[in-house]
Amino acid sequence: MTTTDTTMRALVLEDFGDLVLVERPRPAPAPGEALVRVLATGICGSDLHGYTGENGRRVPGQVMGHETVGTVVTLGDAGRPGAGIEQSPVPLAEGDVVVLNPTLSCGGCERCARGMSHICADRRVVGVDPAISAAFADYFVVSVANLVPFGGETLHGALVEPLAVGYHAAVRGGVGAGDDVLVLGGGPIGQAAALACARLGAASVTVSEPAPERRELLGRLGVDVLDPGAVDVAVEVIERTGGLGASVVIDAVGSSATLGTALAATTAGGVCVLVGMAAPRVELDAFAVSTFERTIVGTFCYSAAEFAETARWTQDHPELLRALVSRTVRAEDGPAAFAAMAAGDNPAGKVLVTFA
Repeated sequence: MTTTDTTMRALVLEDFGDLVLVERPRPAPAPGEALVRVLATGICGSDLHGYTGENGRRVPGQVMGHETVGTVVTLGDAGRPGAGIEQSPVPLAEGDVVVLNPTLSCGGCERCARGMSHICADRRVVGVDPAISAAFADYFVVSVANLVPFGGETLHGALVEPLAVGYHAAVRGGVGAGDDVLVLGGGPIGQAAALACARLGAASVTVSEPAPERRELLGRLGVDVLDPGAVDVAVEVIERTGGLGASVVIDAVGSSATLGTALAATTAGGVCVLVGMAAPRVELDAFAVSTFERTIVGTFCYSAAEFAETARWTQDHPELLRALVSRTVRAEDGPAAFAAMAAGDNPAGKVLVTFA
């Protein structure tokens, strides 16, 4: 497909189960926005479930994609240094490599004022909101306030968003020195959570994951792994912790079954963090919560500060993160990659779609 100076390629969700590469007009940045040339965008589990229609959070006709790294092409007048309305926390220049914080907030409510813009009542999310042409395309536009400079290995910029999700989950769980942590689910978010717990100084981190390829990847990251098909995870964790249980359990799956395992594996007075969203509703053993004074904590996305902090951490640990990228595919091969993953091809790590 040949494009011009005013057009671009975009992967459009034509219908559920049908992603097509089409030519579209190239967007132009408004004041306070930047035009970003996409280098690579990761396929998130929510993108895949949007593709199949399972999660109800994507609609036919939209361009998805929010785990992305790119370069600044053009700054709208208000986004240029010296223009008088500089919005980015870090001044940007054309040519800068940047990563996208996809959460757009109102900026004026009490939650935003308290650094909780990610749960602003009026938030919109790039890649989820169908009115926004997002990052499975050659270009997108976004507020400069949502772009963070990135100086690491280029492809690793597409990992910042999921890594920030895992970091926020660990922070919400209060993970720190001396904690024994169990993570349920070793997909990209479970991997991110495990790395975050180690980053926060946890005494031990164990991940339960049924897929052997993912267990092998986690082993390369230096994480202890359990096969839930071979052992009773809760019993094993209790034994490993001298009969106490994990002080923090992070459920990166989010089903009734995994939440049940999380509660059974958590020590009395411990914390269960729910970050996975496999099901919109779950059942739980209320007595397992109340009689042992366990706390269930919800977590969503990350604060702007946590996103920026994770971007800095990511660029400084390339040797650790290379294992997280299982495959890169060109934009032309994006539809086939989505179809394969929807049919059950689940790589151990992240699949990135490249546009450069």
